[in-house]
Amino acid sequence: MANYYSDNRNLQFHLNHPMMKKIITLKEKNFEEKDKFDYAPKDFEDCLDSYDKVMDILGDISANILAPNAEGVDHDGPSIVNNEVVYAKGTQLGLDATRKADLMGMGLPRQYGGLNFAVVPYIMAGEIVARADAAFCNLFGLQDCADTILEFGDEALKAQFLPRICKGETAAMDLTEPDAGSDLQAVQLKAHWDETKKTWILNGVKRFITNGDAHVSLVLARSEEGTNDARGLSLFIYDRNDHALTVRRIENKLGIKGSPTCELVFKNAPAVLCGDRKMGLIKYVMFLMNGARLGIGAQSVGICEAAYRESIKYAHEREQFGKPIIQFPAVYEMLTNMKAKTDAVRSLLYETSRFVDMYKCYDHLSNDRKLTSEERDESKKYSKLADIYTPLVKLFSSEYCNQLTYDAIQIHGGTGFMKDFPVERLYRDARITSIYEGTSQLQVVAAIRGVGTGQYLNKIREYEAEQIRPELEYLREYLAQSTTEFDEAFKLVNGYASVEYIDFHARRLVEMAGTIIMGYLLILDANRDDIYKNSAEVYIKKISAENKERFNYIKQSDMKDLGLYKAQLLS
Repeated sequence: MANYYSDNRNLQFHLNHPMMKKIITLKEKNFEEKDKFDYAPKDFEDCLDSYDKVMDILGDISANILAPNAEGVDHDGPSIVNNEVVYAKGTQLGLDATRKADLMGMGLPRQYGGLNFAVVPYIMAGEIVARADAAFCNLFGLQDCADTILEFGDEALKAQFLPRICKGETAAMDLTEPDAGSDLQAVQLKAHWDETKKTWILNGVKRFITNGDAHVSLVLARSEEGTNDARGLSLFIYDRNDHALTVRRIENKLGIKGSPTCELVFKNAPAVLCGDRKMGLIKYVMFLMNGARLGIGAQSVGICEAAYRESIKYAHEREQFGKPIIQFPAVYEMLTNMKAKTDAVRSLLYETSRFVDMYKCYDHLSNDRKLTSEERDESKKYSKLADIYTPLVKLFSSEYCNQLTYDAIQIHGGTGFMKDFPVERLYRDARITSIYEGTSQLQVVAAIRGVGTGQYLNKIREYEAEQIRPELEYLREYLAQSTTEFDEAFKLVNGYASVEYIDFHARRLVEMAGTIIMGYLLILDANRDDIYKNSAEVYIKKISAENKERFNYIKQSDMKDLGLYKAQLLS
């Protein structure tokens, strides 16, 4: 039988990264729960084996339940019945299978019924699922809403909601409104305390809510009267069992059609406060969004993998002019670039996931004991790295995802434009990844800080100093030249001392930094396993040329370009 984990050596490679030993030891707190729960691991090898077995189970579900039903789900989609969302048949089959396998509380502590998995295997699960059905990945991935309750809710909230999510209840984050998309501080849904009922009451409309009729919803609402900014917003938990909202409609979308995107009307809906008042957007939603962006990275990489697999299969089978089209340079170059980009962005995804794992492990450890000075320093280091790498993952994975599905249709030719092959659906599913949970433009805004502070350059220098095999040195030389150009490009842009001018070149600078980082990650991967050498060479040569083009554009640019572009718009 097919299996979307065991057939992908890349996943096993990343799951066995050397850093995983430290992550697992910290996450399991030296395996203190081995005598408390019969499924808790007794040592590192036991834990890694558990990860491997669960990924294998999910790989089986993905290949043999989710993927075969993806086309039907895309066609049928969800519906509203008696004011509740009813999933497409294939979606429900997937939910039933993942619930039965106890995969809906992967990252939650065992005391609530979770598996207590690290971030790396959880993100890997998202990639595996997305390869089968990107729409289902949204439902499966939203279980990470529970992390926000775990992190900021009190014990009563945790006891009330976390076991339910572990048993398979769905979750959602209700943030966006008709007049508050990327600008969430404009949220106007009202929350007020009802003294008689001794509960918070929600009134207002939420729009574009993924899995909007979930069992457990995190709702951003304005709790402070007379405010119009982020300081007036708090985070609430709405329980579907209260039946106090109306599902006004399910949006008719371009892609991810199996994932219900809803408009919701809250009318005197009871809710409970999560965490402290006024911290909803400033603290809690930022935490929530960072996890979601990493999840979209996993979804995007899964789509990349699916697009590449479908394309190479078709290129072997399709014959033109008396031979398979994979033998034509125009096709095999495209396929090789698809493979290299997938390998590169996957390495960035799991590098970022390891950074998140490290700082989260230390955060949770600090609840039990005082961290040593070395541990505090390491926690801060990884927290900062996670902050600057997360927008890179979201940016590059979603953009590559769109590029690869575009190329996949091109390789399929006219056939790819028809609904007879999965690439048509993949192409439509991919488009949202560079939009939701923060557009690519917003990821650049977040990532440019890592350029300005020198954090990306410092990390690049660390990669540059790593010991590698002599036969890989020639690849490092390409990246060293690109790094010099990146450094000089930023100095040229920064020299104008204009925020607008930095913003104008921000994407070029971020793309230079991100591609250099991915180039080094591929070198380090190739240093561990020769299967990455070809992708490393293809990717590094290509991005070195692209970065030179970015550098040359910046070098010949000046402040007059701002006026040139503005004039074009106003003419």
